[in-house]
Amino acid sequence: MANKKAAELRQKDVAALQDEVRELRTAYFKMRMNKATQQLSNVSQLGQTRRAIARALTVLAQKQAAAKE
Repeated sequence: MANKKAAELRQKDVAALQDEVRELRTAYFKMRMNKATQQLSNVSQLGQTRRAIARALTVLAQKQAAAKE
């Protein structure tokens, strides 16, 4: 889920991208809680998920800007 390339995200429509961002943010929150309770074994997943959120938000912003034009 977290390792989608920008090209894969660009193929989705705006609603699907918004769902993707929502799912990633939920997963990121759960990982943060697991880290706080010492249950997260792979801490590098936090950074990967955070970058995936940023990537999805960037593609979403590009699509929304293109729709305004």
